[in-house]
Amino acid sequence: MSIQSVGIVGAGQMGNGIAHVFALAGYDVLLNDISQEGLDKAIALIDNNIERQVSRGKITAKAKADAMGRIKTTLKLADLGQTDLVIEAATEREMVKQAIFEDLMPHLKPTTILTSNTSSISITRLASRTDRPEKFMGFHFMNPVPVMQLVELIRGIATDEPTYNALAEVVRRLGKTAASAEDFPAFIVNRILMPMINEAVYTLYEGVGNVKSIDESLKLGANHPMGPLELADFIGLDTCLAIMNVLHEGLADTKYRPCPLLTKYVEAGWLGRKTGRGFYDYRGETPMPTR
Repeated sequence: MSIQSVGIVGAGQMGNGIAHVFALAGYDVLLNDISQEGLDKAIALIDNNIERQVSRGKITAKAKADAMGRIKTTLKLADLGQTDLVIEAATEREMVKQAIFEDLMPHLKPTTILTSNTSSISITRLASRTDRPEKFMGFHFMNPVPVMQLVELIRGIATDEPTYNALAEVVRRLGKTAASAEDFPAFIVNRILMPMINEAVYTLYEGVGNVKSIDESLKLGANHPMGPLELADFIGLDTCLAIMNVLHEGLADTKYRPCPLLTKYVEAGWLGRKTGRGFYDYRGETPMPTR
């Protein structure tokens, strides 16, 4: 399977990062979103992030110009049907993802590979709602995509070997490293990471420590580059809660029960950096703990 063109559904934090790395690797990219504003914001952010790479001497100005020239945008989901590979990078809600794949199917080439950047949802279940479960996989990039080296490759029960090999070759061409994960809730990284973040929220909820002391303890005591609550804000508290719910429901183990405080923050709309408030308040010059 020769992949030359890539369609990306969703121009948010993950989608624009995926577009960035694919364009730099020489792929033709078609980026889709539900709003022109979202697409314009994504292109400006990609341009800024690649320019930062130029200023640091990591790539040339010509490489940047070539990459930006490879990225096109569209508001029409159907336009992605003629690409060789589609990567869904929409919100972490199964019903939303299923609706996207159902809308895409009538427009796809027979050879197009479908993938989801989901960080937790069953690949087998998503694939079963499509007309090509053998050409469907989980293609989970880490955030921020241009920086993080790992990509999780998750087979559904029906995924065939040529599809897996094609995506493994894409990861190699991107200059990243593939990790093969089984189709269990949250796969590898989030199966380990999210319960740690959830436990940090419980530690805050129970008054064992405040936001600053919890984050400083993990940074200085475990040599983590970011504290768990700071990291949760970076990921998005709504995403963290969604993944914990998938783990709790999918594995039926009380150890994965989302902390009530995490639920409360999400209900308040305090989702982290993207809304200006989470476990830290980002509306001033310096982030300040909210508890």
